[in-house]
Amino acid sequence: MGASIPNRFSRMDITLAIKIIIMGIVEGLTEFLPISSTGHLILTGSLLNFTGEKVKVFEIVIQAGAMLAVCWEYRLRIASVIMNFSDDAAARRFVANLFVAFLPAVVLGLLFGKAIKAHLFKPVPVALAFILGAFVILIVERRNRRIPVARVDAVEDMSLLDAFKVGCAQCFALIPGTSRSGASIIGAMAFGLSRRAATEFSFFLAIPTLFGATLYSLYKERALLSLADLPMFGLGALAAFISAFFCVRWLLRYISTHDFTIFVWYRIVFGAVILLTAATGWIVWAE
Repeated sequence: MGASIPNRFSRMDITLAIKIIIMGIVEGLTEFLPISSTGHLILTGSLLNFTGEKVKVFEIVIQAGAMLAVCWEYRLRIASVIMNFSDDAAARRFVANLFVAFLPAVVLGLLFGKAIKAHLFKPVPVALAFILGAFVILIVERRNRRIPVARVDAVEDMSLLDAFKVGCAQCFALIPGTSRSGASIIGAMAFGLSRRAATEFSFFLAIPTLFGATLYSLYKERALLSLADLPMFGLGALAAFISAFFCVRWLLRYISTHDFTIFVWYRIVFGAVILLTAATGWIVWAE
């Protein structure tokens, strides 16, 4: 099916619709957890034989559905920032922090994005990134146990330098399998943010990051797209929105009493399974 995606993508085929819903659910469930949505989409697409140039655009677009779940969850806070931006220093500082954190990934993405997609968007490199990322999370978590009091307790207390450091950490997510949320959350914690502040800032940082990536991808690949694609793109985005909405609420409750160690073991096991199946040929992972 991978080779025929460009011809069939616009038709509301039941089998194709099921695959798109699955991809949307996977995106929504993994975008804000430190387990790499891109990695899961690549591997899920390989298993479903759901590949091709148009599918790569689809994977970017449905991230916007997940992003909208964050917008909805924090709608009152976002509205307050917009309405009070002109006369509230805290609101302006919040926007400035997001802008500064957003820039590093934009610059490096434009410089190296093409090379990364050409060489690393494959199951084995993704699996290796899963495992290496797990050890980074484990190191930061163990460090934080020795330093129980965070330097920055809330998003509002962040400085521009804090935001820039988190933005630099997010750049590691350009490597598929690393996880955008994982890189930004764990990076923020390593730089002294509390677990909740790190998680919330990662959520907010997803808004310009995913929105920008979606617009850039749509513009760059506009020749591949047509109005007939809208139903399938919309279906995938809707599935991503619904699953991300529940995932965000669950994660906020989870981090109030737990650390991220569970995701360390998940990443190691998941990455090991991919390496094992690829090495033995039990599963032929499509690129």
